Amino acid sequence: MGALGQVVLWLQFCALTRAAYKLWLPNTDFDDASNWSQNQTPCAGAAVEFPAHKMVSVLVQARHSVSDLLLPLDGELILASGVAFSASVTTWDPNCSAGSPALFRDPDRFLWHDPSLWHSEDAVSGLFSVDAERVPCRHDDVVFPPATSFRVGLGPGVRTVRSVSALGQTFTRDDDLAAFLASRAGRLRFHGPGALHVVPEACADPSGCVCGNDEELPWICAALLQPLGGRCPAVACRDALQPEGQCCDLCGAIISLTHGAAFDLEQYRARLLRTFLLPEYQRLQVAVSKVRRTQRVREAAGPGPDTEIQVVLAEAEPGAGGATRLAQDILADIAENGEALGILSATVRESGSPVMGGSAAGLDGPGHRAAIPGVVVAALLLAVLLAVFLVVLLRRARRLRWSRGEDAAPAPTGPPLGFDNPVFDSAGFADSKQRAPAPQPDAGSTSRSYFINPLFAGQEAEA
Repeated sequence: MGALGQVVLWLQFCALTRAAYKLWLPNTDFDDASNWSQNQTPCAGAAVEFPAHKMVSVLVQARHSVSDLLLPLDGELILASGVAFSASVTTWDPNCSAGSPALFRDPDRFLWHDPSLWHSEDAVSGLFSVDAERVPCRHDDVVFPPATSFRVGLGPGVRTVRSVSALGQTFTRDDDLAAFLASRAGRLRFHGPGALHVVPEACADPSGCVCGNDEELPWICAALLQPLGGRCPAVACRDALQPEGQCCDLCGAIISLTHGAAFDLEQYRARLLRTFLLPEYQRLQVAVSKVRRTQRVREAAGPGPDTEIQVVLAEAEPGAGGATRLAQDILADIAENGEALGILSATVRESGSPVMGGSAAGLDGPGHRAAIPGVVVAALLLAVLLAVFLVVLLRRARRLRWSRGEDAAPAPTGPPLGFDNPVFDSAGFADSKQRAPAPQPDAGSTSRSYFINPLFAGQEAEA
C-alpha cells in the first residue's frame, strides 16, 4: 500500500473512533517550488545551494541536472526510487536566471504554533475553528504525511497530544516519542526549545473537552500575525468581538451556552450546520467548541461551571445583519428545544454597526476610546492658549501709537478713545450663546446582550 493510502486509512480510522486529528501541511521537498528563493525548482544546469548551518531532511522525487550542489553541514537528501542527480554546465530553460544560484529557503521557518500550517477535520464548509484550536489540542492525533520530508520548530513551552504519526510510525507512548525525538531522524525533523509529549487519552466527554492551548495562545498569535507585522487586520464594525481562543477581533455574534449532562457537542454542531446554515447565511462562518470561562465572564454571569459552549457567528460582510438574525433563530430554537438538547441557558453578544465610508482601523477597542478624549483635551487647551494670546496682543495694541516719518504724534489731551471689538462685545456674545444650537447626544453603543433560559421559554430580558 502506498504512502497516500496509509494516510487515507489513518484518517478514516480517526473518523470512525471520533478522534480529532491535525495534519501537518508544509514540507521540505526538493521538488516543491515554494521551498526555493525564486519560487521555482532549480533549472537544468543551475547551481543549487542549501543553508550551510541548517539541519534539514530533503526528499527528492524527480531527476535533476545541476552545475553545482552545495550541501548543508548536517542534513540528508532522500532519493526516491529511480531518482539521481547529474552534472551539467549549460541550461536550456529560457526562464532560468543565468548566473543566479537556486537557494533553498530557511527550513526552520515552519513553526508548530502557526495555525495556517495545520489542516483540521473541522474544515467543513460553513464551520471554522478559533485560532487556538487550529493548532493540535490536548486530545488530538497529529499526522505528518509519510510521503514528504518536513521540519517543525517546536518553539517554547510544553505541548501534549494524544498521538504523533511520523515516518510511518505512530507514537502513543511518551518514552517511544522521546527516543525518536532524540535520534538523528528526529533531530532532522523537530527542533527548538519546546517539549512534545503524548498521552493516549481520547476525549470521553460527550459535551466536548477544552482544547488546552490557553497558555500557548500568545505564541500562536505571534506566529499567525508575523506576516502582518504582528498586528491584527482592521475590522469593519464598531464594538468588535474577540472570542475565547481567537487572536483578533471579528464582526458578528457570540452565543455562550451552559449545559447539562444530556448535551452532546458533536450532535449540536451537526444540528447547527444542518438546520441553520441555510443559503441566506452562506456568508457566515460558525465555530462551536467548549472553552473555559474567563474571570471577566464569571464576574458578569455569577457563580457557575468553569466551562461553557462558545458558538461564534463570524460575518464576512458586516452590515448585512446575518449574524444578528441567525443568533435570534438559534435563541428561539433553544427556547423551544433547549431542554431536550441539554442546554440550560444562553447569552448572546453582538458587534456594533458597520463602519461606513472607510476602513475601521483604529475605530474599535480601548485604544480608540482612550484616544478620543485625548484629542478633545488637546484641542481645548490649544483654544485656551490662542485666546490668551489674542487678549494680550489686543491689550498691547490699544497702547500703541503710530507716527509718520521721524516725528512722533503728540499725545492726546482727552481720554483714550479705544475701539469696539465685536469679538469681545458682551451683548453680541450673549446673543450668540442664545442662538447656538444645543448639542446632540451620542448614538451610543449598538452592542447588545441577551439572556434566555429554555426552562422558561418565551421569556427574555436584557442582560
